[in-house]
Amino acid sequence: MSETDRRELEAQFTSLVIRQSRFVFRVAYAVLRDAHDAEDVVQETFLKLYRTGAWKSMQDEKAFLARMTWRIAVESRSFKSKTVGPSDPICSFADNPEASTVKADTLRLVHALMDALPEELRLPLALSTMEELTSGEIGRIMNVSDGTVRSRLARARQVLKEKLEHILGVRGDRAR
Repeated sequence: MSETDRRELEAQFTSLVIRQSRFVFRVAYAVLRDAHDAEDVVQETFLKLYRTGAWKSMQDEKAFLARMTWRIAVESRSFKSKTVGPSDPICSFADNPEASTVKADTLRLVHALMDALPEELRLPLALSTMEELTSGEIGRIMNVSDGTVRSRLARARQVLKEKLEHILGVRGDRAR
C-alpha cells in the first residue's frame, strides 16, 4: 500500500470517528449508565473497528456501529457488577428557582424510572428518544423485528406512565 493510500484510509477513518463518536457514546451510555465506562467502550469500539478493518465495508454505518457498541458495552458490563444511576447534574436556565427545582426533580425521577426498566425496554426507548432512530434501525441494532421494537417501545412508555401516575398520585395524596 502506498503512503498516499494509507493516508487516505486514515483520513476516512478519522472522518468516521468524528462523525459517529457522539452516537457511539450515547449507545454505550444507554447500556452502561456511566460516562467513564461509556468513554472506554467508545475507544474500544473504534480500536476494534480499526484493527479489523470492518469499517471499510460497512453497509449501514449507524446500525453497524450501534450493534458493535452495544455488544462491547454488554460485555464490559458483565465484568462489572456495579449499578450507577444518573450522575450528571441537571441544569436549568429558568428564571424561577421553584420551577427549576420542580423540573429538575421531575427529570431525575423520569431518568431513575428509565434506568429501572429492563434492558429490553430501556435500550429501544433510549435509541428512539435520544438518537431518534426508527423502529427498523433499532430492530437491526438489536437483531429483532420492527414489530418487536414497536411493542417494546409501547410497553416501556406504558410502564413509565403507570409508574409516574402512581408516584405523582402518591405524592399528591401526601400533600393533602
